[in-house]
Amino acid sequence: MRWFNNVVAHTLPLVPKSIVGKVSSRYIAGAALDEALAKVKTLNAGGLVATLDVLGELVNTEAEARRAGEEYREVLRAIHAAGVDSNVSVKLTQLGLKVDKELCLEVVGSVVEEAVTLGNFVRIDMEDSTCTDDTLEIHNRLHERHPDSVGCVIQAYLKRSLDDVRDLVSRKANVRLCKGIYVEPRAIAYKKHDEINENFKRLLRELLEGGSYVGIATHDEELVEAAYGLIDELGLTPDRYEFQMLLGVTEALRGRILERGHRLRVYVPYGSDWYAYSMRRLKENPAIVGHIVKAIFNGK
Repeated sequence: MRWFNNVVAHTLPLVPKSIVGKVSSRYIAGAALDEALAKVKTLNAGGLVATLDVLGELVNTEAEARRAGEEYREVLRAIHAAGVDSNVSVKLTQLGLKVDKELCLEVVGSVVEEAVTLGNFVRIDMEDSTCTDDTLEIHNRLHERHPDSVGCVIQAYLKRSLDDVRDLVSRKANVRLCKGIYVEPRAIAYKKHDEINENFKRLLRELLEGGSYVGIATHDEELVEAAYGLIDELGLTPDRYEFQMLLGVTEALRGRILERGHRLRVYVPYGSDWYAYSMRRLKENPAIVGHIVKAIFNGK
């Protein structure tokens, strides 16, 4: 099946945009901010909190980076005005990281300062391994200024992550822990499912025992069960952690986590870049293609 998924993934540009849009509508809140806020309101009504992500990644000019920063400040203001329970997640390449690191620090710093003013929070997403050092440096510099208003992400499949986690624990940083999605060399990344899961559990213990607030970002039931056990073992109260999931993914598991009384945040992407985002994600994850083809033939 893998070869079939890869073949179909490389022919995706031939698929009508309307079909890609129909498939992606479950996982993307729409093209406009008001659509995303409406989705967040619905999630809030169901007992969930959210994080909004403006779709788009690498920019190549200072002007593009500054425009992206202003858009995120607008999102924070809109969240405040709407009275919804959501923070924001940002990608540093969208805010100028590959243009100039100090420019990026300035731009993301302005977003964090807006969050401070409005009593909100900014999660700095982690991208591929070429960005890891710079992303952590920018996070740490901003965390020194605004420790309650900014957090970062650690990817469990990277072999370096234990050292990174120990440094973040020493700072009492707010950390989202996920498996990781980018294709990385075997020299720096675990490849086997069991290796990644074991490292995820190891990192989660380090973070929770060390006193960091943790976003447990996974759709893997094995890891959710492991997290339950660790939370009980450490006697943690719900203000010490939350679970996190992507919009439209494993909603049955999402419901079970809520029923057990845990806080759960849903990652809600939106924006005019929805088509390019969808195509990139499908090409990076050919296994998804098989599910899409099956859904189309089943009339879903």
